[in-house]
Amino acid sequence: MKFIWKSLLALTALLATSSSFATVFTFTAIPDEDESRLQERFNKVAVYLSEQLGVEVRYIPVKSYAAAVTAFRNDQVQLAWFGGLSGVRARALVPDSEALAQGYEDQFFKTYFIAHHQAELTAAAEFPHNVAGKTFTFGSKGSTSGRLMPEFYLRLLSEKSPEQLFSRVGFSGDHSRTIAQVQSGAYQVGAVNYKVWESELAAGKIDANKVSVIWETPTYPDYQWSIRGDVDGRYGEGFKAKVKAALLNMKDPELLASFPRQSFVPASNADYEPIVQTGKAIGLLE
Repeated sequence: MKFIWKSLLALTALLATSSSFATVFTFTAIPDEDESRLQERFNKVAVYLSEQLGVEVRYIPVKSYAAAVTAFRNDQVQLAWFGGLSGVRARALVPDSEALAQGYEDQFFKTYFIAHHQAELTAAAEFPHNVAGKTFTFGSKGSTSGRLMPEFYLRLLSEKSPEQLFSRVGFSGDHSRTIAQVQSGAYQVGAVNYKVWESELAAGKIDANKVSVIWETPTYPDYQWSIRGDVDGRYGEGFKAKVKAALLNMKDPELLASFPRQSFVPASNADYEPIVQTGKAIGLLE
């Protein structure tokens, strides 16, 4: 009898946990900036989404771009704020997953090439071929704006691989670190998300006497919110449409400024076909 009673208690606890889990909607975001800032920013988004969707919403931080993709694939999260490349990778692993919304600016994103002033490189409209022989850092290996697109344009315009063009190539891990490493002189040149650069510049974190923008890439599609294809089955018919509406109706200036985006607009998987083709062209996608 004692064994049966313990088993019943354990089963009750398990059912309660499962029931609670089923009502929680979770999301994550690629760690493209300092972790503490991401936590503050996305906890506010979680509160907003909870109010709009009528379910408990939690933000789950991850340590890397690859971890964000894995969490989405393994159903640890049902929604994610991805970069272009990470979104393409994640959606390829989850049947019927969709890009729902992107920032207005994400329709025409760009990368800044920045340089320490001791590198003696100046801003130019044309690709700066005199970066040859300098030290260079990308951001994360899985970043669209910090790796995929800058590498694509480096190869296209210099007709060399990064390893052939630069004396040393590194990966900082995120855009904030890229700025810090170039500003400190650890690397002479780096590739950085233009939004992160402008945000840190406005916040007074960039010393213009040490580092500056020397070139910007042509534009390309980038960040987006992607959702798993099975959410209606778990949270009720029409739930995916409710999530999309909540994202598109995010009007609070404080929430939008934390991205920073002026608004969110509809997105589709087809919008990211240029990312697919570019990833295949330089061997980052099969």
